[in-house]
Amino acid sequence: MLTPARVKYRKQQKGRMTGKAYRGSDLAFGDFGLQATECGWVTARQIEAGRIAISRHAKRGGKVFIRIFPDKPITRKPLETRMGKGKGNVEFWVSVVKPGRVMYEIQGVSGDIAVRALELAAAKMPVKTRVLVRGKDEL
Repeated sequence: MLTPARVKYRKQQKGRMTGKAYRGSDLAFGDFGLQATECGWVTARQIEAGRIAISRHAKRGGKVFIRIFPDKPITRKPLETRMGKGKGNVEFWVSVVKPGRVMYEIQGVSGDIAVRALELAAAKMPVKTRVLVRGKDEL
């Protein structure tokens, strides 16, 4: 699974997810992409599940680009622990996804296979998404 090799600070605050994604909102590498239409946290496990779904449907043909990386640590305190005593331990890593962010791109396969593969990956995501096609959905 994806995790950062090193981080400056081990624990982070929750933060806010308001606004749109201005960076990473266009197709850059592939011909088809999966774009988020709402905000949320996508965990490293969900990113990996989407990647596996795409590569299996494409029968490992073409190239898959993952455009998000889980760089935010999420902490949890143990069950039945009283308040106080500091922040909990890091349990998993997430990527903050805002509306407009392209999460996956694929190239080198036919259009119907690529669209179906991205729809399978979208079923694994905790946010609503749409499929982008180069030339058709771009400005």
